[in-house]
Amino acid sequence: MLPMQPGLPERHTHDYRRHGTTTLFAALEIATGAVTAACKPRHRHQEFLAFLKQVARAYPGQELHLVMDNYAAHKRIEIRTWLDKNPRIHVHFTPTSGSWLNLVEVWFGIIERQAIHRGSFGSVRDLNTKIRAFITGWNNRCHPFAWTKTPDEILKKANRQNTSNTVH
Repeated sequence: MLPMQPGLPERHTHDYRRHGTTTLFAALEIATGAVTAACKPRHRHQEFLAFLKQVARAYPGQELHLVMDNYAAHKRIEIRTWLDKNPRIHVHFTPTSGSWLNLVEVWFGIIERQAIHRGSFGSVRDLNTKIRAFITGWNNRCHPFAWTKTPDEILKKANRQNTSNTVH
């Protein structure tokens, strides 16, 4: 994993082998910091719908507001039909290139850095076990995220003006 020479980026070792992948669906309860999650073998609308049902079961009888990116599976007719039949669940989409507005993305960064990055997993089952163990530990000590910047500071950065008028 080390750079071979100064100035070269890190690379995988010569014997690196990926043993498969998993798809992690996660919902972050912003009031507590608790995470409801599922590892699925694929990333299709069928798996997403199963995850939506899991979240609905985890919070019975409560009105839910789900913030999602514009991934195609979120907009499939099967998903929209299920949401129409479950009016207590409200969906909000982040704008294009605005996934940073979704707080669960912060949590994805944390799990990647603390549990997955540079990990060695002999199988997808090992990877899923590590992910589930992290989520269990996270939920045992969860707390809400605290914003460290004011809304004005965030909006100023989001509405940053171009510093160059060069046309490419």
